[in-house]
Amino acid sequence: MEKTIHQGRNIKRFREMMGIKQEALALELGDDWNQRKISLPEQKEVIEPDLLEQVAGVLKVPVEAIKNFDEEAAISYINTFNDNSKGEFNYKCNFNPLDKWAEEISENRKLYERLLQAEKEKMELLQKLLDKHS
Repeated sequence: MEKTIHQGRNIKRFREMMGIKQEALALELGDDWNQRKISLPEQKEVIEPDLLEQVAGVLKVPVEAIKNFDEEAAISYINTFNDNSKGEFNYKCNFNPLDKWAEEISENRKLYERLLQAEKEKMELLQKLLDKHS
């Protein structure tokens, strides 16, 4: 049995994730929209393509995201990264942050030395010009 995606619920989820109230979405959609009118498509399983495109544009998400977002699949996907016995996020860093920090310090030191050398050369040039005109 194929599971259907509830597009209206997905619009509501995306809107809420972005912190956009129904009134604000209505305002962005135009003068003939209001909060009550926004709640109607949010209850519909399938949204008309034109309206879906408008709403996706306002929410700045692809139409396909609204059409295909499946909350259960998303939760299942997220759970693959979790250690379910502890409920903690399982992230494995593939570099040592201290090594990266040390590299940055080394790069900064090299940059500083180049800048210092350039300033010394400028000072020497200025001194030569002053000596020449004195």
